[in-house]
Amino acid sequence: MARDGTARGGPRAGSGRKSKALTEKMETGNPGGRKLKVMELPDTPDLKGEDVPDPKDYLSAKQKNGSPLCADEVFKETWLWLKERGCERLVSTQLIEQYAMSVARWLQCEQAISDYGFLAKHPTTGAACAIPYVAMSQQYMKQVNQVWFQIFQIVKENCSVEFQGTPQDDMMERLLRSRKG
Repeated sequence: MARDGTARGGPRAGSGRKSKALTEKMETGNPGGRKLKVMELPDTPDLKGEDVPDPKDYLSAKQKNGSPLCADEVFKETWLWLKERGCERLVSTQLIEQYAMSVARWLQCEQAISDYGFLAKHPTTGAACAIPYVAMSQQYMKQVNQVWFQIFQIVKENCSVEFQGTPQDDMMERLLRSRKG
């Protein structure tokens, strides 16, 4: 407690040692001694008859330029990826929606950079200046990574087998597809 009555310092959010993946704990013989919660994954994902929750309307809203927002597609792909690993109940729907919306906004910024370039004319001086979409794109990418790390940490801590491939592997392809129209 400081002299002015405010609490300062203390542990920072997200600081400290990251918890090990379940597979690592199993390989080392569970040095902590606690009972491990093991979720077995099927050999091949069986997605027949599985219901994906309906994405909220704002994830597929029309944008100002008339193009649809692709956040609903990202939401469905991410949910199905989690479903294949048996972790869809462990990750909140709001977290998946936040991830999907951040990816969609990042793609919008990248599309604007492709359309308008990196430079613009300053409104008062007329000199060249950087367009704001570059900084916005960087901020959205940072947000995408932070939310994805939260989702991936949940999956990593609860999956008993190694897996490959993530919905993030497809982000650049989606960006390239959005340029075709």
